[in-house]
Amino acid sequence: MENALYKWAIRRKLKSSTENRMRKLIFLLTAALAAAGVTGCSGPEHKLARGIDNTMEIVRWGDMRRSVEQNAVFSAPDISYSYGVIHGFDQSISRVGLGLYEVATFPIPSYSPILTRKVTAVPQYPESYKPGLVSGSTFDTDTYTGYSGGDVAPFVPGSRFSVFDNY
Repeated sequence: MENALYKWAIRRKLKSSTENRMRKLIFLLTAALAAAGVTGCSGPEHKLARGIDNTMEIVRWGDMRRSVEQNAVFSAPDISYSYGVIHGFDQSISRVGLGLYEVATFPIPSYSPILTRKVTAVPQYPESYKPGLVSGSTFDTDTYTGYSGGDVAPFVPGSRFSVFDNY
């Protein structure tokens, strides 16, 4: 007895509709991949990196430290801590929200920074602290002799004590 599923006429109909759909899908995916390769990925890379950097403000709190420092220097000392902390917290949370938005929308054009009146495109640090490269075997050339420097406690936020840094 012959099963209807194994008849050549029925198999050919099933095979052709599935193959046509698969061929169209593979063609569309290949065309999309080729278009992405030809146009370049510089814009999305920068937007994603900027978004991750802004999202990490919740760990760094650079805007809050800068706000406290700037208010202590340029305004009355009695309000520098209260206003500086509140304004810095507001700036930091705005930067985190902006970073989450940029991470979520990095493949979608426009790749230029947004909200630049409220939040600067580059994360802020206090004037008394300028970040640099971490001193270690990756960036230092004298580690093969056994000498290396670096932060004493890089895992502690605000730790700025470095060994063997000449800048």
